[in-house]
Amino acid sequence: MLLSGCAGDAGDAATRPAPATFGPGPLVLSVEHVGGFTTPEELAARLPLVAVFGDGRVVAPGAQIEVYPPPALPALQVWQLDAEGVQTVVDRAVAAGVTATGDLGTPPVADAPATRFTLVTDEGTAVREVEALFELPGDSGVTMEQQAARGELIGLLDVLTSPEPLGATGPEPYQADAVAAVVAPWTDPGDPALAQPETAWPGPALPGEPLPGGVGLSCVVARGAEAASVLEVAGGATTLTPWVAPDGTRWSLRLRPLLPHETGCADLSGA
Repeated sequence: MLLSGCAGDAGDAATRPAPATFGPGPLVLSVEHVGGFTTPEELAARLPLVAVFGDGRVVAPGAQIEVYPPPALPALQVWQLDAEGVQTVVDRAVAAGVTATGDLGTPPVADAPATRFTLVTDEGTAVREVEALFELPGDSGVTMEQQAARGELIGLLDVLTSPEPLGATGPEPYQADAVAAVVAPWTDPGDPALAQPETAWPGPALPGEPLPGGVGLSCVVARGAEAASVLEVAGGATTLTPWVAPDGTRWSLRLRPLLPHETGCADLSGA
């Protein structure tokens, strides 16, 4: 069921929405970019800006090293909330307007991604998308009321990505149980200064299953011992590393840790 408006008073425990379940795995709230101008590889491997789960885990990207080429494996960190903290996240999301339906405007910004908020409670799933949430120009083309509503959602994201005021402990590095690889044929970057050493691929057979969209990408998922091997060798790899399969073919990989609610390649942003 898709929620179509604010569901009750966040201060009324008898009527306010609650997480659908407390426990490992289920998603409570996610914030992610959708669309925008980027490469197909980056789109497919894109991570949420933050995700909150029923067992209290809060997962968000960590600090990224400003180098080129960047590391093959993005850094993720995880905090821990108790059940009361998870309920507070739901209350904050409702108060910030995630379940509302008012028009938030379409600023005149080309190629900017939309920001999608997804809230899952015992009342259903609410999804709200905001165009160019972080790229609002000075001549914004939105009303003061729309700017204020956008500010509430930005404030929600700010507290979720630094959730200590909600009682969260951490952060610690996120330990993924499975890692997806977005696969493309390797191409020489054409600049000797960007040449990277080859790395033997220890995961499932490449190139895997094609991703939809006709962009020439495919995907595999390493799990268990294979995931551990991939994570071990990925520490020294970059996005330009030639990954060598057992048959000698070379591939370009974008590695993407799977989150607790994700099961495979179909969960990737570009799938």
